[in-house]
Amino acid sequence: MSETLLVTGASGQLGRGVIQYLLDKHKVPPANIIAATRNPESVADLALRGVVVRAADFNDAASLETAFKGADKVLIISTGDLDLKSGRRLKQHENAVAAAKNAGISHLLYTSMPNPEPVSPVLFADDHYSTEQAIKASGIPYTIFRNGWYQENLFMALPHAIASGKWYTSAGDGRIAHGARDDMAAAIAASLAGASNESKTYTLTGPHAYTTAEIAALVSEVTGKSLDVLQVPDEALTEGVKASGVPEDFAEVIVSFDVNTRSGRIPMVTDAIETLSGRKPKTLKQFLEANKAALAG
Repeated sequence: MSETLLVTGASGQLGRGVIQYLLDKHKVPPANIIAATRNPESVADLALRGVVVRAADFNDAASLETAFKGADKVLIISTGDLDLKSGRRLKQHENAVAAAKNAGISHLLYTSMPNPEPVSPVLFADDHYSTEQAIKASGIPYTIFRNGWYQENLFMALPHAIASGKWYTSAGDGRIAHGARDDMAAAIAASLAGASNESKTYTLTGPHAYTTAEIAALVSEVTGKSLDVLQVPDEALTEGVKASGVPEDFAEVIVSFDVNTRSGRIPMVTDAIETLSGRKPKTLKQFLEANKAALAG
């Protein structure tokens, strides 16, 4: 391979996973991989393997343009800046799209979310929808990965729920096909390393969609601990999440996930992970079994 591939957010779990797959599975020469991050020292291990490390700050458009120079394909991993009042994350993403265009990138890849259109109840959905629109408006061939909710996200709720025996939710009978972050990293790396330059959008999910009650039943089966699901109004759930120590803004974000689920906006199951990576995605039961000790305390 002669193309140079750049991954932003290289010190994060998804970015690091993508780079590991590029190196180990796809045998991309380390010198053809650029790991972009605000903290280059955090990826010193990648530098030791020969990966090019560049500083890139999404709040500094000039630093992004400098980092992107010489890259052929750029993977923009959405930032974790969820300041809903300032619109800062969308601006960061727009900075990255503009930098990619100015740097002459030949293909732009981006990690979005399922169904981010303006009717979405998820409070940060517009960050993703508007970024997708900016990418399409740039004229650069693109691949958009609409990443479903990670299995790892269940760590936010399950340990406390298992400990108390009660899982409070407002998701109703809505379904989610949680997917493994590592499976998504494998799929994204395969696409990034591939030869296609066609513009495409993929939704990445786990292999089966479950209701909260069905997830609770799986948890009980794996851990041997009873877990009752209690459906509550959104307002009561928000207050409960806040009472557990979560800041109000983020509590509202968490509850908006349940509203999204209840609204039937994230039940989809796709074969995109297997199509791209060539391997079957990890099931939710496999995830629960692998993390049994951490979940059950």
